[in-house]
Amino acid sequence: MHEVEVSRFVRATLPAVERRLSPAAVVEYEGTFTVTDVQETGDGWTVTGRGGGLLAARFAFEEREDGYVYRQEGDAGPFEEMETRLRLSRRDEGVEVTAQSAVSLGVPLPLVDHVAAWKRRGELRRALSRLAADVE
Repeated sequence: MHEVEVSRFVRATLPAVERRLSPAAVVEYEGTFTVTDVQETGDGWTVTGRGGGLLAARFAFEEREDGYVYRQEGDAGPFEEMETRLRLSRRDEGVEVTAQSAVSLGVPLPLVDHVAAWKRRGELRRALSRLAADVE
């Protein structure tokens, strides 16, 4: 598994940022999947999305005091394993949003997981940029 981390300062109040971040919004902000279903579970939510063509994925979200942790569930999705921690913290006149993700494609070829991590970093940057655009 390879890890990536992306941070972005957002000029908005913490409550304003929290109002924009639902499990479905996080998946939509990343831009790879369009949300097709959201189910509340005993532990949080399961978000199902569909990407271009036949690509589908399911993500299990758990709310934390400072954000969310979410994982790709089962075989539905592009990764063999993917877990992301999204944290919000007050800073100066805004909020620091940090996303840390660990990914693996499960393919025993050199550099494959590096490419997966590179793609994941792009999804996270896009998500934080879209969030900032919505609240600033």
